[in-house]
Amino acid sequence: MNAKGEPRFTAYSAGSHPSGAVRPAALRQLEAAHIPTTGFRSKSWDEFAKPDAPKMDFVFTVCDNAANEVCPVWPGQPMTAHWGVADPDAVRGAEKEIERAYRDAFLTLERRISLFLCLPLATIDKLAIKKEIDKIGVNEIQLACQIDS
Repeated sequence: MNAKGEPRFTAYSAGSHPSGAVRPAALRQLEAAHIPTTGFRSKSWDEFAKPDAPKMDFVFTVCDNAANEVCPVWPGQPMTAHWGVADPDAVRGAEKEIERAYRDAFLTLERRISLFLCLPLATIDKLAIKKEIDKIGVNEIQLACQIDS
């Protein structure tokens, strides 16, 4: 989201049970996509539920496990949607299989982010936005649009 959505959006990543280290395979995938990784760290989503946390407009849960967890109450009541993605860290096997899992997760999220960025957020009401962001995570809808660069 930071790579494609700036300057409109600033994205943060966090998890319900952070490992304490950013996964090397995740960093390799981001670097392969020419996305800077400087300063990335493993963090809990609790960090973003505190009163002094950055204001969130949207919160997307992505891991399939997170849909069954109780999420924190986000300050400011951001719009939320679940965009489930198989957890690439759960894949065991050869390095090639692990790299493929991270690439697949990256490509899925990249597609969904592109669809999200196509939404006319300034011209549609909140109910319509909620409906659209939910569809992005559920249906993998196809949407042709041009993103201004």
